[in-house]
Amino acid sequence: MEWVWKRKDKEIGVPILEYLEKLFDEELENGNTLKVSVGTDSQKVGGGEYKFATVILITTYEDLGNNIVVGRGGMIVSSVFNHKFKKTNKELVNERMVYEVSKSIEVAYAIAPLLDLYEIKLEVHADINPDPTHESNKALQQAVGYILGMGYDFKVKPEAIASSHCADKLC
Repeated sequence: MEWVWKRKDKEIGVPILEYLEKLFDEELENGNTLKVSVGTDSQKVGGGEYKFATVILITTYEDLGNNIVVGRGGMIVSSVFNHKFKKTNKELVNERMVYEVSKSIEVAYAIAPLLDLYEIKLEVHADINPDPTHESNKALQQAVGYILGMGYDFKVKPEAIASSHCADKLC
């Protein structure tokens, strides 16, 4: 799969690492601190096909001194794509949740060297509910193990804003 990245509904015409590096340089030059979160969400479109949205959420913070740090907003870089699963039963929920996480990890892995260079914290966000009464919870252990096994910090609902809010709005 080739990623087609957009920001504000406009396609980014350069490689994602080049684009992110420029953003990081601009924000750091303005004295901001950055955090990057990667998350994916999906919605059924029919016939076993799902629409997926993966986002790179860049959150900016400013240190005002005296241990006062304030948020200065965020930027969303996104890619939307469709994927068709062969299964159509309830077991698909687990497979779909793990597929979402795998797409987030794929992006995290690709951008991690740049984040390491800039010493920017990275989190992988999973659109999985920790409440066992929700269907997505069946994939919680496997997804969290996958994320931790890759060495990334993680968040799940309700703290997983990159997947549960940003990517959700694009599906």
